[in-house]
Amino acid sequence: MTDTPRESGYRPGYEVAAEQVLEYIVRLGLRPGDRMPTEIELARQLGTSRTVVREAVKILSALGRVRAQKGRGLYVADDEGMFGTGRWASFFLPTDLDHVYMLFEFRRAQEMETSRLAARRATPAELRAIEEAAGLCRHGFDTGQEDLFNKGDDTFHMAIATASHNMFLQVAVREARRLQAQSNLIGLHGSVGGHAAKAVEEHDAIYQAIRAGDPEAAAQAAATHIDNTLDDYRREIQQRLFSSSDLGTDGT
Repeated sequence: MTDTPRESGYRPGYEVAAEQVLEYIVRLGLRPGDRMPTEIELARQLGTSRTVVREAVKILSALGRVRAQKGRGLYVADDEGMFGTGRWASFFLPTDLDHVYMLFEFRRAQEMETSRLAARRATPAELRAIEEAAGLCRHGFDTGQEDLFNKGDDTFHMAIATASHNMFLQVAVREARRLQAQSNLIGLHGSVGGHAAKAVEEHDAIYQAIRAGDPEAAAQAAATHIDNTLDDYRREIQQRLFSSSDLGTDGT
């Protein structure tokens, strides 16, 4: 496995290895706390170098899927999230398109309801928090700072969830976005895609509807935002698949 430019359709070796490690966990039915093979053994099973596996483990550790204990080895991470303790989260594969599309469906329902409730319940302070988060996201886009864009995007959606005054929705939104982040990082290598310009406008539409106290307009604006984000994700995936096909490569 070698690292090659993203625009060519190839994928970095460590990204592919991270996906394969997740598939390994699912295939063997490993649960949180279960011990995994060593980096050397994983490298042998995956047919790659230990260096590539080490980088893959770093990604999975940051995503909360794998835990490395010094002197003891690798373990499936203990996931204390509301969904992490359920059955399905342990089987979520960030690059499985069926999983990703189901997650988008789930997020659509969440975001519509949190926006609807926020339009009814948001306090002046919570409205300011939503507005400031939308502004941070816009500033990140305008200045080309992807990390800032992502931070603003995450803060925006969580601010709306907070304004819903429903603790279960707050946890659900946070956990679904955490799983979405895994898919973005491993599947799309952290790209915000071509939807970023529209996203900042869609954020404003959601905020304006919440500020106006219009629950249905807020819910519809949120649905439009998620639908467009999914469309962008599909385009990114298709572009990658077509690029790989044109080059006659398996992307490894």
